[in-house]
Amino acid sequence: MELFPDGTHVRLRSRVHGTYLHADGDGAGVSTSPQRAPLSAAWGVHRVARDGAAYVLLRSAAYGRYLALRARSATQGRGRRPVLRTYDAPDQDDVLWVVVRAGDEGDDVLLRHGRDGTSFVGVTGDNDSHDTRRTHWVVEAIPPRRRPPVLPAPVPLSRPMVLWRTIAYVRADDDGNFDPHPLARRRFIFYGRSVFQLTGVLSILLRERFFGIKLCLRAGSQGRLTPLVVDLPANEEAMDIVVLTAGSPAAQGQELVYPDVDA
Repeated sequence: MELFPDGTHVRLRSRVHGTYLHADGDGAGVSTSPQRAPLSAAWGVHRVARDGAAYVLLRSAAYGRYLALRARSATQGRGRRPVLRTYDAPDQDDVLWVVVRAGDEGDDVLLRHGRDGTSFVGVTGDNDSHDTRRTHWVVEAIPPRRRPPVLPAPVPLSRPMVLWRTIAYVRADDDGNFDPHPLARRRFIFYGRSVFQLTGVLSILLRERFFGIKLCLRAGSQGRLTPLVVDLPANEEAMDIVVLTAGSPAAQGQELVYPDVDA
């Protein structure tokens, strides 16, 4: 569909509430917010074909994970809910979405799950849960930035609670090629959430200049690279990082796009 060209970024705005679909700060959940500018409201379009059918995958521009569908737990009620997942297998189907026009007029769309045709992404918490318009979304295209954004300033570690995670990283060449095998990764424990501090640690480990490298997230073996330009999500899950050379063909290529969320 022309509203979702592959490799571009979009926002999804609720037709009823005017709120935007956001990746939650924990890197796992999905919710809506009236805020338009945060990177968490930007979604990268990743199109795939399966058995002759076309699907749209939506990748969080903030955390690299994909919009997926998961069954609700017993305490969350019936049905399914949208979440963020890694894209780990070529036949993984919980990340597949079909874009359907909401009506004969206008550009409103529905996001129907590719394997569960009765499940749609919608706004929860409505007084009238039977209002079908709560699954209607307005697609807003986000243009690319000409330059990468400035990394957020480092913040002191908060005590007594400090998040930590395993960072697995691999160095790519100037064309973006890297060994995809897990054994090719080096690992270390990182404390806190600062992307600025993480860049500093990796520049020391690689013996390279701080501004000479660019970090990218890879959320699963099938996931596309996502530039890491915001602080890490508020969880302790391991993170897979691909390190590119700043100014290299890979870092400046068409596949590595920074959405201009202020546009």
